[in-house]
Amino acid sequence: MTIPESPPELEALLDYLKRTRGFDFTAYKRASLLRRVQKRMQTVAVREFADYIDYLEVHPEEFPHLFNTILINITGFFRDPLAWDYLGAEIMPRILGENRSDDPIRVWSAGCASGEEAYSIAVLLAEHLGAERFRKRVKIYATDVDEDALTHARLAAYAPTDVEEVPPRLLEKYFERTSSNYVFHRELRRSVIFGRHDLVQDAPISRIDLLVCRNTLMYFNSETQARVLARFHFALNEGGYLFLGKAEMLLTHGHLFAPLDLKRRVFVKVPEPDARARPPRMAAAYREEAGNNPMVKETGLRELAFEVDPVAQMVVDGSGIVTMINERARALFGLGSDDVGRQFRDLTLSHRPTDLRTAIEQASVERRPSLRRDVAWATPSGETRYLDVHVQPFFDAAAGFIGAKVTFTDVTRVKQLQDELQQSKQALETAYEELQSSNEELETTNEELQSTNEELETMNEELQSTNEELETINTELRQRTEELNEANSFLGSILSGLRAGVAVVDRELKVLVWNDRATDLWGLRADEVQGRHLLNLDIGLPVSELRQPIRACLSGESRYQQLSLDATNRRGRPIRCTVTCSPLDASGAGAARGAIVLMETNEEGAPA
Repeated sequence: MTIPESPPELEALLDYLKRTRGFDFTAYKRASLLRRVQKRMQTVAVREFADYIDYLEVHPEEFPHLFNTILINITGFFRDPLAWDYLGAEIMPRILGENRSDDPIRVWSAGCASGEEAYSIAVLLAEHLGAERFRKRVKIYATDVDEDALTHARLAAYAPTDVEEVPPRLLEKYFERTSSNYVFHRELRRSVIFGRHDLVQDAPISRIDLLVCRNTLMYFNSETQARVLARFHFALNEGGYLFLGKAEMLLTHGHLFAPLDLKRRVFVKVPEPDARARPPRMAAAYREEAGNNPMVKETGLRELAFEVDPVAQMVVDGSGIVTMINERARALFGLGSDDVGRQFRDLTLSHRPTDLRTAIEQASVERRPSLRRDVAWATPSGETRYLDVHVQPFFDAAAGFIGAKVTFTDVTRVKQLQDELQQSKQALETAYEELQSSNEELETTNEELQSTNEELETMNEELQSTNEELETINTELRQRTEELNEANSFLGSILSGLRAGVAVVDRELKVLVWNDRATDLWGLRADEVQGRHLLNLDIGLPVSELRQPIRACLSGESRYQQLSLDATNRRGRPIRCTVTCSPLDASGAGAARGAIVLMETNEEGAPA
């Protein structure tokens, strides 16, 4: 039920959390929710609820922080010591006294958070029973909706600050000290079973002697508290005990629980007025009531069999009054023992998940069972389940139609398997078609590969032929290189042996060849002048006067030009140098590729 004062933006956030994460906080008190959500929004610097939803979508790691803020996993060992002392001194002896020495003792710690209270219960029971009998008889079911808290609880390892409230004697007896933590007794820990359980949505654990739920109900609104307490009432054995927190009173639920010690928040279950609502553990009471009367005994056994049947069932008499509802139906549809005796038409179940009143009327008129298959039913958690609804009419020879039994068989798993089978068939057919298509493609690819292989073989032959040609060309190039080296060596020998200096220039008058005699005359090595403009060389020869003779040879105007110039050799001695210019590779009508400049002198000591 939505409280009017609740902002619509908060309701949108709660709906988002339910759809995306499966956490249903719609039953929590809006004032507490609003305060705690806003606290988390301030932490991440978000002002609007819509912006916070966007933040959650982008930062999924924010969800655990939000849940921890809402759920407040605050607990401790023997929290409120006076209440625990009363529990150990008064309630534990009563539980043990009301059970036979070999009867199992079942405890449920609902909203256990990180497990301190569950282990506190284990310590109290172990103190009364001893370790060996504790392991044989006790089962403690510790549940919560917070998986992170349950993971911590299963480890049973606590920091020194967490165990400060444990009396030193019990701490030494039931905890093992490690380097940094205290770990609960390993053997006793096996009797404590942790699991995820939503008090609002999931069916309660049954046949419980002691139910501990401290400061958890305070976060629910009044309607949800009533639903949860009805489930607690069903979970407890006759005379079972409920241990709550200091903030919880149950002043308006006296028909379910009576206060045993209101100050310490210990309550006892109020017995069911109708024997049909008794849990299976009351079989012994039925036997005592039956005595030697076989009919009474048989009636009690029938009622017990109906109660514990794993299939949800209910009985409606001929006047439309609900006379029986078994445990599975109550848990499945959120019904309570107070719904027995009500008009069936007043129950939501009469028209949802299907119109059962019409089905019962049809079965009574046609005098035969009615079956409706695969009826979709949306659970409070938002999950869709499928039920086969079977209506079996009852008739009396004298009175006619006297009532009907309605059976709800959960076929969700069968429906899922059928859907999965159908999807698998479709997927298999699709895969088969794809396989055929792939096979054809492979055949085509194989043919293409064969064709490609033939082409590659042809290309290989061509490459081999080309390789042979390249080897032949390489051999010829090697021979020509050798010949060219020999020619260069021969030419070098000639140039070195000439008495005159020789310079060969291209058409741009850049030096191509410079022999040793030229180096000896002017003092410049071949590597210093090659590529440089001849007329720009700083040597003892007045090279500027060579411009016209060389240009005449290059243009083809003359095949021979000679002039005598005064010069200074590299030693600074004045000499007379005869310079002869001739074209390089001159043809009859074309221009020359370059010019040969021959420099001769009568300098003493010149080579012969």
